[in-house]
Amino acid sequence: MRTPPNLMSALITPFDDSGDIIFEAHHHNLQLQTSRGINGFVLGGSTGEGPYLEPGERGQLVSEARTALGDTPFLVCGVQAQSVRQAIMQVDEIAAVGADAALVVTPTALARGNHEAVGRFYEAVAERAALPVFMYSVPEVTGYDLPTESAAVLSEHPNIIGLKDSAGRPLHTKHVVEASVDGFLVYSGSSSTLTQAIAGGAVGAITASSNYIPELVDLVIRTALQSVSRAEPLQTQLTATVRKIEAYGVVGTKAAAGAAGLWTGIPRKPLQPVPRTELAKVNQIVTTARELIGELVAG
Repeated sequence: MRTPPNLMSALITPFDDSGDIIFEAHHHNLQLQTSRGINGFVLGGSTGEGPYLEPGERGQLVSEARTALGDTPFLVCGVQAQSVRQAIMQVDEIAAVGADAALVVTPTALARGNHEAVGRFYEAVAERAALPVFMYSVPEVTGYDLPTESAAVLSEHPNIIGLKDSAGRPLHTKHVVEASVDGFLVYSGSSSTLTQAIAGGAVGAITASSNYIPELVDLVIRTALQSVSRAEPLQTQLTATVRKIEAYGVVGTKAAAGAAGLWTGIPRKPLQPVPRTELAKVNQIVTTARELIGELVAG
């Protein structure tokens, strides 16, 4: 397997009024993000409204990304499944069209809190998957936080290569890194605690904020990998921006991405776009942040 980049953008998925994916917009977004220095993408994750994707659509997102960008970018696709059978079907779909890895969210519909069942799920998926597996713990969405002990045991499986930890608890991230096998790749899914996560051993980030301020996220990562203290002022700026956007949820990220030049379409129902009365606030937040990025880069 190729080495994944330190920053992978958790890309939005653009839908039209009928709920269909707008692939022209998908191409535009991939190319714009690439021009801003992104060379790794997570498609159909939580930010990409992955739980709402239908059979065949994950494969389409990956296939269109390969068509738009070729073999260079590292492509991961989200797998949201409640059974091993469902997960393998989704992994097979994306493996057939050139994905590099699968980001498999913790199953929780009937297994929430059952650590043994969750462990069996990941072991079985990893055994049968045609791609390397990243585990994905996102308690804000699932209501379940993968325990350190479970992550450490599962890290020993040769086809489980890493974890996206979106709990936003850097100490937990540190404990996972320390308890896991050498080479296990832990990514932070929390922009507001990114520097602290890297201080604890995370290799980088998979974040929603990279849809609208990827340059700042990348700068925080690169700086923190060299000096946590020098990264802290940058982290303060990153945190201030993402907390304002995250207050609107996933649809806030979509609105912010639009303010940054991505073609967003609308969310898939039952989600609703950020109200028009709030869009001006979102646009101003992003404009201010991107002006700051320009100053930082120039400096």
